[in-house]
Amino acid sequence: MTHVPSETTADTAPVEPPSRRDLLYLATGSVVAVGAAITIWPFIDQMNPDAATIAAAGPVDIDVSQIQEGQRVVTLWAARPVFVVRRSQEALKQLQDPKLLSQLRDPDSDNWQQPEYAKNWHRSIKPEFLVLVGVCTHLGCVPLFDPKPDPTNPAPDWPGGFFCPCHGSKYDLAGRVFQNVPAPYNLPVPPNFFPDEKTLRVGQNPPGQNYDFNSILQV
Repeated sequence: MTHVPSETTADTAPVEPPSRRDLLYLATGSVVAVGAAITIWPFIDQMNPDAATIAAAGPVDIDVSQIQEGQRVVTLWAARPVFVVRRSQEALKQLQDPKLLSQLRDPDSDNWQQPEYAKNWHRSIKPEFLVLVGVCTHLGCVPLFDPKPDPTNPAPDWPGGFFCPCHGSKYDLAGRVFQNVPAPYNLPVPPNFFPDEKTLRVGQNPPGQNYDFNSILQV
């Protein structure tokens, strides 16, 4: 079944303990959340699901035709939040800016944090659609989505992307980690592909690909 976003709110709400007000909605076996300011994910023992849990996780379909430019939606796959962002042409151009690249720890995605089919400058199959596991590679917090931050908040000289308020780790709009922050690796890319023009399937590789999410360095 395909799920579509219902809101377009950004990560501006104050951080609160998880409650019914969190923008997470259970819908026929899958969870879709839109633009929530989620800082700590209440996984407890599910924070690092084992290989059997990941293998058993069924794919989740998202109708990307409903996602507006600049919007992020969140779904669950293998007990982890997955961010899907529709990037603008301006944002894509910025990803190739030499000034930005000089600030990144792994600008060419040399560390194994994505499948081979997403090892490119935009870290995705289609440049406009970014698909990431939204768990900071430092201590497992869920980063905030802030594509156009105030220059002085939350981090100076940061063009925007994902920011982890727990210890200040910063990522760009391809999930690439900045230098001199606690997080050691880029945000990981889950298996994903487009079975048709409007559908993104998270948790399944394109035909002929055999990327194993368990092979990544860290999540």
